[in-house]
Amino acid sequence: MDFLGIDFSCAFGSLRSGQIPHKDCLLPIISKLLGYCIVAASTTVKVPQILKILKHKSIRGLSTVAFELEVVGYTIALAYCLHKELPFSAYGELLFLLIQAIILVAIIYYYSQPVGIKTWIRALLYCAVAPTVLAGQVDPVLFEALYASQHAIFFFARVPQIWANFRNKSTGELSFLTCLMNFGGSMVRVFTSIQEKAPTSVLMGSVIGIVTNGSILSQIIIYQKPQVKKGKKVE
Repeated sequence: MDFLGIDFSCAFGSLRSGQIPHKDCLLPIISKLLGYCIVAASTTVKVPQILKILKHKSIRGLSTVAFELEVVGYTIALAYCLHKELPFSAYGELLFLLIQAIILVAIIYYYSQPVGIKTWIRALLYCAVAPTVLAGQVDPVLFEALYASQHAIFFFARVPQIWANFRNKSTGELSFLTCLMNFGGSMVRVFTSIQEKAPTSVLMGSVIGIVTNGSILSQIIIYQKPQVKKGKKVE
């Protein structure tokens, strides 16, 4: 029995025989199911961050460069996975994360008026190069180099935000829920990458995600200001 690329035959066969399926049978199934769960969750992972900015009409404490680099990283990672013809469950979230990341950058630009000429140049350069990269019309050697660099891109995309949080002793308009989902997704993706026998470079990307997203999540918790209850008198 095959559904969404998941082979349930060994599991059902064992259950019909009154036996518990062996781990070699269960782990691939769990990996696929978790992969699809990540893909499903990724459709809304950045929505809390988008809504928080729109609600407060502010990008206080957010690093524009960090979000721009995130778009570049998602683009390269998605293009590489498409080029390697990995199963959709192994990378599908990248498509939805890229779409949301682009929307998020557009909103940040909107609330960063006036937008400087350098920002427009970066945006136009991305629009010119991204379609070529996503189509895989890049020299194979250059493609590997680009993918190797995307780990550094994701790492340095987080560093400006981590430093800004540390310097301000505040995480501004960063969404706790979005960061939590990013961290949890990276944790699960390590397991699915191992089970799907994804390239080591793909696995390393998830590990970097755990470290950087975990750092930002920790800062949100540490720098969170306690809520003062209305009506409470200070004696």
